[in-house]
Amino acid sequence: MKAEFTITLLEADDRLDKILTHRFPSHSRTYFQYLIEKNQVFVNGHPVKKKDKPKEGDLVSLTLIASPDPKVEPEKIALDILYEDDHIIAINKPRGMVVHPGAGNPSKTVVNALLYHTKSLPETSKTRPGIVHRLDKETSGVMIAAKTEIAHARLVDLFKKREIHKEYLAITENVPKEGVVSLPIGRHPTKRKEMTIREDGKEAITQITVLKKNRTHSLVLAKPKTGRTHQIRVHLKALKAPIVGDKIYGNPNKQDTPMLLHAHKLSFIHPLFNTEVHLSAPIPEEFSFFLEK
Repeated sequence: MKAEFTITLLEADDRLDKILTHRFPSHSRTYFQYLIEKNQVFVNGHPVKKKDKPKEGDLVSLTLIASPDPKVEPEKIALDILYEDDHIIAINKPRGMVVHPGAGNPSKTVVNALLYHTKSLPETSKTRPGIVHRLDKETSGVMIAAKTEIAHARLVDLFKKREIHKEYLAITENVPKEGVVSLPIGRHPTKRKEMTIREDGKEAITQITVLKKNRTHSLVLAKPKTGRTHQIRVHLKALKAPIVGDKIYGNPNKQDTPMLLHAHKLSFIHPLFNTEVHLSAPIPEEFSFFLEK
C-alpha cells in the first residue's frame, strides 16, 4: 500500500518517524523506523533517516510493507513455576516482563523463557507459541500457557466461554464504588495505545470489591468477567480510583511507583484431565508499603 501527504506547519521540524506515527496511528513508531531503514519512505523523492525533520510543504511518500516477525529463540531465563504437567504450565509472571516478542521487545520475554524450559511449544503462532492469554508488561501474577496443541485449543475455548475465573489485586488511589462495573471498552480515538470507555466499544464487565482502605488508598479485589485489553485499569479509572503507578490511566504525579496490579488467582477445569485447577501467586513485595498503611 502506497501513501503520500504534505507536511503541515504544525508538523514541520518534528522527527519524521514521530510524524508518521501520528499520521498512521494503527502502526507503531518502531514500524516506521523499520520502513525508513528499508528505504520505503521518501521526502521530496529522496530517501531519509528516522531523525530527519522535514519542512512545511515537503512531500512525504511511503510504501506500507509487511514487517517481518521476529525470530523467537529459547533463552535461559528463570521462571517461577506454579504448576506444570505434560499439557499446561503456569507461572508467576514478574512485573516488567513482556509475554511475547514484538516491536521493541524482540527477546527476554515469557515465550523465550518457556521455549528454553519446555524445549518446544505448540506452533500456534510464530511469535506467540503456546500463549492463550496475556498480562500487561507491568502486571505480575498467574499466567498459563499450553504445551500441546490440544491443550492450546481447549484453553482458548475455555477463555472464550468465560470458564476460566480470574482474580486480581490492586492498590488504588481513593476508594472505588463496589459492585459490578459494566462499561463497554474500545480503542481511544486519538491515542493509539490506550483504551477508553465508549458506547460503541465491546462489552466489559468487572466485579469490584474493596478489601481494605484508608483515607487515600484501597486494596481492591477485581474479578473480570470479560477479557478486554486494559479492562481493570480502564474500569478503575472510570470509578475515579486509578491503580497506583499506572503510567497510562493513573496519577501522573506518581510515575516512579511500579503499577500495583497483580493477577492473584486463576481457576478452571483442566482441559485434558477434567480436574479442578486452582492457582495462586503470592502478593509481590511492592504491595507491602501500602498494605502496612
